[in-house]
Amino acid sequence: MPDDNAAALRQGAVAGDDGMSPEAMRRLEAMAAAAKRRRRLQAALPWLVIIGMFVVWEATVKAFQVPPFVLPAPTDIAASMIKWWVPLLDNSWQTLMTTLIGFGLAIIFGLLLGIAIGSSTLLYHGLYPLLIGFNSVPKVAVVPILVIWFGIGTVPAVITAFMISFFPIVVNVATGIATVEPELRDVLRALGARHTDIIKKVGLPRAMPYFFASLKISITVAFVGSIIAETVAANKGIGHLMILASSRFDVPLVFAGLMVTAVMGVLMYIAAVSIENRTTGWAMRGQNDQQQMMFGGA
Repeated sequence: MPDDNAAALRQGAVAGDDGMSPEAMRRLEAMAAAAKRRRRLQAALPWLVIIGMFVVWEATVKAFQVPPFVLPAPTDIAASMIKWWVPLLDNSWQTLMTTLIGFGLAIIFGLLLGIAIGSSTLLYHGLYPLLIGFNSVPKVAVVPILVIWFGIGTVPAVITAFMISFFPIVVNVATGIATVEPELRDVLRALGARHTDIIKKVGLPRAMPYFFASLKISITVAFVGSIIAETVAANKGIGHLMILASSRFDVPLVFAGLMVTAVMGVLMYIAAVSIENRTTGWAMRGQNDQQQMMFGGA
């Protein structure tokens, strides 16, 4: 596409000072129209895929007459969500609160530890094996210990969400800071920059795309941590509601809890992407400039 656009611009330049040739103008207009259609398709594609998935799901369940206690149809799940919307809303707020608290703690401690590990070779070699071992421990096995320490309730869910979303943030921030080119470090030191100046002026901006990439991963797995803890040791939350529903063989309500959790995860992912675009848009400036050059901001 850039080659075609450059050729069209060259043809316009050859046509004279008055503007592009009619052929080049037609080609650019066709490219702009194709870009608009592509953007509309990209915006509609997620909804089309989701709707298609539910249609196939509904048709398969009806065609094979699968019982609702084995695999409920989307219409059964929707009916259950309407019937139990008050408990679903109440428990989803609890899950969202514990997830956000644990995720917020993971951001604070993960960012600080990632900066420390990425800026120090000694800390990197000293703490990295411990972090890998910590992340390898199944979090569901830690929940009973948390119950012994803190009792049944919100605290184990918050800590589990923190533990499961902490590691990706640390690794990505440390990677972003550690990948600053040695030649650039040498030049900055020769110009009188201190180690802290290099981290602040170069390392942190370099790590921001990595940081926001880790946020998009961590916010989704943080919900997993909260649900795990709520299914084991909680008196409120989506996980607790799903356990109660499964004990009564109310499988549509179990799937309704899964749907609510999925919606919350998608919304938090979209929020992270929005913040990323506003904060680190400079990281994609090459692609954005190329698109503007090709399509004239259409």
